[in-house]
Amino acid sequence: MNKHHPHGARELPSVTVDGYSLQLRGKDGFIGDQASQTAFRQLLERWRQRRRRKGNDPLGGVHSKELSKRELDEALGETKTSEAADMLHGAIEEFAEELAWVIDRFMRQPSWKGVQRIVIGGGFPGSDVGERVVLQAAAILQHMKVSVELARICHEPDDGGLLGWVHLVPPPMLKGHDAIVALDIGGTNVRCGIVKLRKKRAPDLSKAKVVRREKWRHADDGPSRKVLIDRLAEMVEAQIRYSRKQGIRLAPFIGIACPGLIRKDGSISRGAQNLPGDWESDNFHLPSELVKRLPQIAGEATVALMHNDAVVQGLSELPFMQDVKHWAVLTIGTGLGNASFTNKARPGKKDKKAKAGKRS
Repeated sequence: MNKHHPHGARELPSVTVDGYSLQLRGKDGFIGDQASQTAFRQLLERWRQRRRRKGNDPLGGVHSKELSKRELDEALGETKTSEAADMLHGAIEEFAEELAWVIDRFMRQPSWKGVQRIVIGGGFPGSDVGERVVLQAAAILQHMKVSVELARICHEPDDGGLLGWVHLVPPPMLKGHDAIVALDIGGTNVRCGIVKLRKKRAPDLSKAKVVRREKWRHADDGPSRKVLIDRLAEMVEAQIRYSRKQGIRLAPFIGIACPGLIRKDGSISRGAQNLPGDWESDNFHLPSELVKRLPQIAGEATVALMHNDAVVQGLSELPFMQDVKHWAVLTIGTGLGNASFTNKARPGKKDKKAKAGKRS
């Protein structure tokens, strides 16, 4: 691996990753766990248990963790007198308070100092229920006098963890290529896709697009670590075959977004507890495992880079964060991912300021 492009890179050409995978502890464990999608399902189940003591549960007999986002959104959209909608509104309000409290704690951390905008990503905010939570959390933060703007990720939730890799792939690797293949590994799902760069249409890569994507809900299958890695390799191979048939010029590169704190050598120091098997073992190195299975892409030696999934998802928003200096991302999924960033001054901006100073 080129020493100038280590795994888990913090210094990028246009932005610095100030911090990620913060694990703040409270009296009941990590405070981020209180604002995860898992926590919302548990909270909703408590609301339903209270309702069952008084009568029938309007959401039926299925456990809250098994209800689909669509089912919850449909219940939320029912008439104002709907008992299911009333119960959901109560759970949403309580969860929004938890999210606001967690954000307030993050904003007190040195790496989050001066954060002006937080992008909310992960699968949760892509639903009507998630959107209500974000809107209410923003109102609660305003009432708490916490000066920060909340925004939802502007891409499809399943695309963010793939698109961010266009800002992490070493530029020399893109010469003569117009797309990359990327993986986004979460505690519940794995996504693998082809990302077209479209640099001619937008040099800032704001037009990059996922042109093909496969999603596997591995939590349903409960695979071992080895089976999961074998399946990852199969998913990448499928994208390579598709690219070959479609004439897409893939770079010899695999971007791997993964939970946890990623060392420069590509190992994981902590934070991968939601993945099957031991991913923090000194004897395990995912990038090497994938390169072993896929030594070449389009006849060129494969390079695999790994970074934290929240960082990658945050970077997918980089072109749209140029109106602020400090910003962050929270990904509400199986757990709560987090990352904070500082935009670097662009050369053009520096030049303009210098000229303005001389004129004055």
